[in-house]
Amino acid sequence: MIWDAIFQPFADFGFMRRALLGCIAISVGATPVGVFLMLRRMSLTGDAMACAILPGAAVGYLVAGLSLGAMTVGGLIAGMAVALLSGFVSRVTALREDASLAAFYLISLALGVLIISTRGSNVDLMHVLFGTVLALDDAALILLCSIASLSVLTLATLFRPLVLECADPQFLRSVSGLSAVTHFTFLALVVLNLVGGFHALGTLMAVGIMILPAAAARFWAVSIGGLVLVAIVIAMLASLSGLLLSYHYSLPSGPAIILVAGIAYGVSLVLGPSDSLVAQALLRRHFEA
Repeated sequence: MIWDAIFQPFADFGFMRRALLGCIAISVGATPVGVFLMLRRMSLTGDAMACAILPGAAVGYLVAGLSLGAMTVGGLIAGMAVALLSGFVSRVTALREDASLAAFYLISLALGVLIISTRGSNVDLMHVLFGTVLALDDAALILLCSIASLSVLTLATLFRPLVLECADPQFLRSVSGLSAVTHFTFLALVVLNLVGGFHALGTLMAVGIMILPAAAARFWAVSIGGLVLVAIVIAMLASLSGLLLSYHYSLPSGPAIILVAGIAYGVSLVLGPSDSLVAQALLRRHFEA
C-alpha cells in the first residue's frame, strides 16, 4: 500500500523522477534565498521580482518556442532590469524602493500577459504563468541543479555579510565596503532562482517555494542555520507531497506543490514550538498561573 501510494509513481515513470529532482534542486537553491528575503523583510519583493521576469520569458518563448536558453536569458534580463531600475528610481527621486518596485513589476506583469495574449495562445499563457514541472527535460534539470549549486556556494561565501545586513544594515555599511556588493549579489540570486523556478513552477508559483517554507520554518527554528535547514526540508516534503497529489488525483502539479507548502505554513503557524499560536497561548497560561 505504501509502495503503491508513494514509491511506485517514481519507480514507474521517468517524468515523475525528473520532476522530483527538479523540485529538490529548487528547494536547495531557492528556499535559503527565501529565508534571507524573509529576514530582510523583503518577502513581497520576491513576488514582485517573479512577475518582473514575465515579459522577458514571454519574449523568449514567442521567439524561440520552448527554448530553455531563450527563456532563461529573457527572464534574467527582464528581472535584473526591473531590480536595477527600481533601485535607480528610489535613489534619484523621493519614491521609496518598494513603491518603485511595485510600479515596475505591475507594468512587467501586464506587458508579459499582453505579449503572450496577442502573439500566443491560452496554452502558452498557462505554460508561462504556471510552469510544466512534469515536462522537465535533462537540459532543464542541469540548469536547475547548476543554479542550486551556485546559490549554495554564493550564500556560503556571503553568509556573514548577509546575516549582518539582516540584523543591522547601517552597521555593515559603516564597517565594510561589502554592503552594496552583498545587496546586489543577493538580488541577482533572487532573480536567478526565480528564473530557474519559473521553468518548473511558472512565474506565479516560483516565488511560493521560496517564501512559504521559509515562513513555516520561522515557527520551528530560531537560528539562521536552523531556519535554512527546516525550510529546505519543508520545501522537499511539499514537493514530494504535491507531486503525489497531482499523480493520484489529476491535479496541476505546480499549484499542488505550493498548496501543500501553504498547508505546512498553516500547521506551523498554529502548532510550531516557536512563537506559534499554541506556543504563545501556553506561554500566557504559564505566566498567568
